Amino acid sequence: MGGMKLKKMLATMTLLSSLFIVGLTGSVFAAPNNAESKSLDVQIKHPVIQLISDVVYEQVPMRGYDNVAMQMDVLKPKKAEKMPAIVFITGGGFINANKDSYIQQRMALAEAGYVVASIEYRVAPTAKFPQPLEDVKAAIRYLKANADKFNINANKIGVLGESAGGYLSAMAGTTNGTKLFDKGENLNQNSNIQAVVDIYGLSDLTRVGADFSKEVQEAHKSAGATEALWVNGSSVFGGKDGGILANPEEAKAANPLTYISKKTPPFLLMHGDKDTLVSPSQTEILHQALVAHGIESTRYVVRGAQHGGVYWVQPEVMQVVIDFFDKHLK
Repeated sequence: MGGMKLKKMLATMTLLSSLFIVGLTGSVFAAPNNAESKSLDVQIKHPVIQLISDVVYEQVPMRGYDNVAMQMDVLKPKKAEKMPAIVFITGGGFINANKDSYIQQRMALAEAGYVVASIEYRVAPTAKFPQPLEDVKAAIRYLKANADKFNINANKIGVLGESAGGYLSAMAGTTNGTKLFDKGENLNQNSNIQAVVDIYGLSDLTRVGADFSKEVQEAHKSAGATEALWVNGSSVFGGKDGGILANPEEAKAANPLTYISKKTPPFLLMHGDKDTLVSPSQTEILHQALVAHGIESTRYVVRGAQHGGVYWVQPEVMQVVIDFFDKHLK
């Protein structure tokens, strides 16, 4: 009996202790009386962006295979209305074309309301000009053929490229309105575009080493220079021997200045004044030729910027690009 009384007393004391604690705190789980939630007002500025990866836009013969898939990654803003599109052409020194590159620039364009298709394309030494340009035009035609799928306004398409991609952007622009390089699939569509952004791209491949040291200039004349492989191909894969100057007609055919016409769309060119890989004179040559032919062309020199790097992802640069596309594609 004594044991039972002791247990009851302990239980009563425990209950009283709990009630005392609750009395002090108001509730075992209650938040402090002075806790507040903050209110946040949000202004909708950017749409939701969907990534559609590894979209096959064509199949081409390459490296001994009959059908090798060329792919693009598409950033698609979630909007009801049809949107303009930008074909993003990555750089890579003519020997690499990684469609995963330049994600900050691509996202900035998508957030500004553009469908952005970053493409891979054939590169040296297993491919040569004009095959990479044919790939670019195939990508443009694919987007037009699938405009409903990607919610694209097929009459509002631009191209943007950096370095070798800038060169291909310029080629796509200056050959606008022709069918010289339309090969492969979706030939019921044209490859016409309405605006070109060329960022530190090449133009005259016979003068890539201009403005640099004699050693650099001589290196660019060699058969092993990437522009020579781009135009002549590699002898291993049936190309011609010699440097870029050994085949002047083929070099001329690979020069965007050769094709400038009244059908050439507006251009925006940008180059860093500290570029030591592609001379700023390359975009200057193209700019002057465009203006001489009566084509709208704007060129910016970015102070302190090198070939690639942190300058090119800054808001000031991207705003210039977006404003240009907005003017011509919206």
